[in-house]
Amino acid sequence: MAAEFDFDVAVVGAGPAGLTAGLYAARAGLRACMFDAVGYGGQLAQTDWIENYPGFPEGANGFDLADLMKGQADRFGVEEIDCPVTAVRCLGEGFAVETECGTHAARTVVLATGARPRKLEVPGILELEGRGVSYCATCDGSFFRDKDVAVVGGGDTAVADVLYLARLCRKVYLIHRRDRLRAAASYLARLQELENVELVWNSTVVQVGQDQGALSSVEVEQVASGARRTLDVSGLFVAVGTVPNTEFLAGAAPLDDYGYVVALEDGVTAVPGLFAAGDVRTKALRQVVTAVSDGANAAQSAVAFLQGQ
Repeated sequence: MAAEFDFDVAVVGAGPAGLTAGLYAARAGLRACMFDAVGYGGQLAQTDWIENYPGFPEGANGFDLADLMKGQADRFGVEEIDCPVTAVRCLGEGFAVETECGTHAARTVVLATGARPRKLEVPGILELEGRGVSYCATCDGSFFRDKDVAVVGGGDTAVADVLYLARLCRKVYLIHRRDRLRAAASYLARLQELENVELVWNSTVVQVGQDQGALSSVEVEQVASGARRTLDVSGLFVAVGTVPNTEFLAGAAPLDDYGYVVALEDGVTAVPGLFAAGDVRTKALRQVVTAVSDGANAAQSAVAFLQGQ
């Protein structure tokens, strides 16, 4: 192996996809590192309960599951570098992974930076982040115990947030812009059993109110009629999709119109030696189980690439 390279495989990101990619690369006997800027586990570590990950018939706590994945990667010697990656540059042969702490040379790179919550375009909402507006119910839900809150969204994440918050809060409003939710049937069945949840259909958030610098209300508008209603809530949890963490790539990888890395199921991109795994990759289903399989596929593709050089 070429001495000028620090690593054979550099994994950018430490969520389920990155942890699995690092594990598979290290088990294959490669020098593998994993760049982690915000703490391992990604969105998984911020999820209260996972019910659809195989091998856990009663479900599993997201942080605990992430911790198990991290321990397994550590066992096989994946080196962890706790520093944000600012750029990835192709060197012709290999890559330069630039960070705030220095630059590392790697023969291959697996992009597993995941995605972050999409934000609402509502006047004044950014100023209330951390003051009543949150994107993580399991992180911040306990601050709103016995209070009224609202959740915006219609997918699995939004309904899971409602199920979690309903155990803590006095009342939970679920605001959705359509007349039907996209969440899995198992979630919907549990949602219907909750007496302290009110569904606010065909509505969008158009304004937020504040009192002494903290959120005090949310104004919603009916999509069809334009009629407005004010909900007196102390917390607003936003779950309206994600945005890929790809800004730092700056042309280093092919992206689709939404900013996701264009890659096949094996993680292969149009750039030789550059692979993508997890929520950052173009695909139909973004779940923990698909992130893990992506990580394994991308690492195996990196192994095959290096063997073919």
